[in-house]
Amino acid sequence: MMEVVLHVYDVTNSGNDKTNNTIMQINKIFKDGIGLGGIFHSAVQVYGDEEWSFGFCEQGTGVFHCPSTQNPMYTYRESIKLGSTAYSISKINQIIRELSREWPGESYDLLAKNCNHFCDEFCERLGVSKLPGWVNRFAHAGDTAVEIAGNTAYRFRQAKTEIVTASKVAYRFLAGLASNGDPDSPSDSNGGTPRFQPTWFKNLIAPGAKPSSSSELEDEDQDVAIRQQRQHAGVPLRLDSGHHDVNTRGFL
Repeated sequence: MMEVVLHVYDVTNSGNDKTNNTIMQINKIFKDGIGLGGIFHSAVQVYGDEEWSFGFCEQGTGVFHCPSTQNPMYTYRESIKLGSTAYSISKINQIIRELSREWPGESYDLLAKNCNHFCDEFCERLGVSKLPGWVNRFAHAGDTAVEIAGNTAYRFRQAKTEIVTASKVAYRFLAGLASNGDPDSPSDSNGGTPRFQPTWFKNLIAPGAKPSSSSELEDEDQDVAIRQQRQHAGVPLRLDSGHHDVNTRGFL
């Protein structure tokens, strides 16, 4: 049986002392203070004095090793024992070779495929516990936020398209009703839609008018509502060319 140890580092490779100090403070507050997590690099040691991890490179595998707790790019924080594996050294070397093929450096992604994700998979194949949740919690949270934001944007665009399309269909329907003739005519003898034409249809459906966007539709609805209110109140209408009494644009 060989012990599997996770080595955790503070990510302090920004090249800027102020940024590195900020990250250290974030990790101190969010991990040491309230236990949520932080911005960390991790590596797995399973035998010998080497640790294995994953990072970005333009060509070849992103899997690399260095002396345990001695990665020069980061600041060593702590080590966590994850259990023991029953695999032999030859089997562990086979797993490392497989991971080296499956984790090319160009596939590195800060949120979706980083060093902590690699260590998780390595530990799973070794048959020991995965990383504590706090090690990679910020990446998981960021990935979830990106997914939610993407879905929200998609749904927003979809809703906008559906609203505008429905508005145009409704307009064509009302325009058809308004052009069917006498408002007092009975229903179609063949059982069709009654030709109903309230007085306000003439104001709503202007000859040749055609909504082309949700904002234009909203403007027209506002104007019609105001005109109706003034008519009921006995206030004469003023039609000023090129000017609306209310000019509220839709947010879609």
